[in-house]
Parts: sequence; C-alpha cells; structure tokens
Amino acid sequence: MATGPGLQEPLPRLLQQVLRGTVITHARSERRRTHRPVLHVGVPGGQVSTFEIGTDDRLDLALRIEVLEAMARASLDRDVVPLTWLTRTDAGPDTEDLAWAAAVSAASGELGIRLDLVVVTRRAWRDPRSGAGRSWTRLRAAEPAG
Repeated sequence: MATGPGLQEPLPRLLQQVLRGTVITHARSERRRTHRPVLHVGVPGGQVSTFEIGTDDRLDLALRIEVLEAMARASLDRDVVPLTWLTRTDAGPDTEDLAWAAAVSAASGELGIRLDLVVVTRRAWRDPRSGAGRSWTRLRAAEPAG
C-alpha cells in the first residue's frame, strides 16, 4: 500500500462508484481509438469544466497550475471541492500524467484544499501519484462498484 500523496486504499465506497461511473461515461462518450487528452475539473455527472490538451501544447508547471486553479474556482465558488480527472486513450503510463499530478498537488496547496487527480481511460482509472486504481475487461453500468 502506497503511503504518499494521492488516493489511498481502501477507498470510500461512494468514491469508488463515482470513479467507476466516470469510466463508464468516458467509454460511452469517446468512441475514437485515439483522441487528445482532456482535463476535467468538477463533479462527475454534474458541473464540469474541461480543457482539451492539444498535441502541440507546451504547458509548463506554472501554466498547468493556472489552468487548474481557474477551472477549480467554478466549483469552489459553489462550496464544492472538485474532482480532477484526465481522460485519454488506453495507452500505458504517460509522463503527462505525472506532469498534471504535480500541477494538481501545487494547485491544491495554493487553493488550500485537497485536490486529487485520476487518469481515466475507457476501461480503467488510476491515480498516477499513489498507483491506486481499478480496471475492467467488460464494464457494464448495472454492475456494482468494487
């Protein structure tokens, strides 16, 4: 069990269900095999801000932090601590995941709240900081989380 930052096992059941639902939503809405990564900040199934990351975008840490803070403020103005997730193709671990994780950690400190980041693909979610995650070979909306 990892003891560093990020999501730690055992996860609360509600969080497991929310993350599973986020994977299902992504799988249903994104049918292309390859697509650009998209950063989401908000409440899955509720109000969410998105930022599509272009292939030519050169985002340093400071710019990533600014993007995250601006996106998080919409939720924070409503007294809601948002979830942060990055949707991308089913490729393996990516350096971009870690770059966004670093930005989430920094933005979390600057905003004075705990922000977590998960990477969501069509069959899984994973926290790039702690390694916590779940994957499914066949994912159905009616299956219980866990």
